[in-house]
Amino acid sequence: MKPKIILAALLMSGSTQVWAAPAPVSEASASESSVEKRLSRLEQMMQTRNLLQADLQQQLDLLQDEVSQLRGVTEEHSYKLEKVLQRQRELYQEIENRVSAAYSQQQQPSYDDGYSTSSAATTSDSAASSAAPMSSNLSENEAYDKAVKLIMQDKRYDAAIPEFQAFLQTYPESVYVPNAHYWLGQLLTIKGDTSGAKGHFETVVNQYTDSNKRADAMLKLGTLEQQQGQLAKAKQLFNKVIAEYPNTTAAKLATERVSKL
Repeated sequence: MKPKIILAALLMSGSTQVWAAPAPVSEASASESSVEKRLSRLEQMMQTRNLLQADLQQQLDLLQDEVSQLRGVTEEHSYKLEKVLQRQRELYQEIENRVSAAYSQQQQPSYDDGYSTSSAATTSDSAASSAAPMSSNLSENEAYDKAVKLIMQDKRYDAAIPEFQAFLQTYPESVYVPNAHYWLGQLLTIKGDTSGAKGHFETVVNQYTDSNKRADAMLKLGTLEQQQGQLAKAKQLFNKVIAEYPNTTAAKLATERVSKL
């Protein structure tokens, strides 16, 4: 019986080995399936990432186009603004030259029976200004331009005074207020109203520190003080112009006048 038992045991042992052999194949198949799933997920992730990158690149291109357009618009506006500022500087310089020329002419003695051409012009201007006050229908820019035109084109300096005064009353918050005060100071200087002129120049200097006419107003104040013999005050004002507004025409003129005190 023992050989049979041994044979049976061997058969059973062989049968067990035969049934156990396929196990590694099943595990390999499962492993391959898992790898394929992982590869599929990676491919999907890559595709999603590529789509996001393409979308981001498109948005970046659009933003770059918008920035380029805005830069072009900004450069165009800057160019136009510079042209406007340049024209404004030229306008003020021309007014300055004409007012200074008128002042110089008025300082010259007249030999025409005591009645000079400038006196006649003053009388005519005064009459014209009283007959034609500022129209209430004028806008802020129109009112200011009208007053400036009386100096620039018409050379009616006396007529410009009530126009600037009316402008200050009508538009007290205008950006042109310091300029109007400055030109009133100039015009009153021509008339010989030193006190009134100084008042307007001081308004520009003390109340409108950001005005582009402040340096000129300070220079004019120093000049008036010099003419009245107040040399210490004049020197102080000239030095202030030089210190606060270096490398400007006003500072250059102030330097010349200080050297002559």
